[in-house]
Amino acid sequence: MIFHINQATYKASLSDEQRRAGLEMLRQSGAANPAVKSFVVGREFGGAFEYGAVYVVEDLDGYWQYLEHPVHVHEELTGMELIERFEVVDITDSDDPEIGEKIASLQVRHMEAHPEIAALVAAVPSFTVPES
Repeated sequence: MIFHINQATYKASLSDEQRRAGLEMLRQSGAANPAVKSFVVGREFGGAFEYGAVYVVEDLDGYWQYLEHPVHVHEELTGMELIERFEVVDITDSDDPEIGEKIASLQVRHMEAHPEIAALVAAVPSFTVPES
């Protein structure tokens, strides 16, 4: 299993409506995607971010399906402009010593397949993904 965790703080200038829309996009990335086995989206407590989302996928194939699902791609294309600070953390029970590199390569492949998303990510003031 892979727990794909997104932590985000929205721009202070956003309206409540924009914030709600951003959270709804995160929810839809879990609800509409058959590769996501379970998910939770909500406020973060005890951490350094405003909101968090956790998406559970079974394996690397599920991770790729999550990344490439049209709802997730739409979320990235329309939601990145709302973000001030964003961080990705992945947790897995895999014994594969190369799983971190494999996950990172899927992220790179996703950005290469969608250069418009890569440009939006580059414009986020603080965007962090795990290094492998």
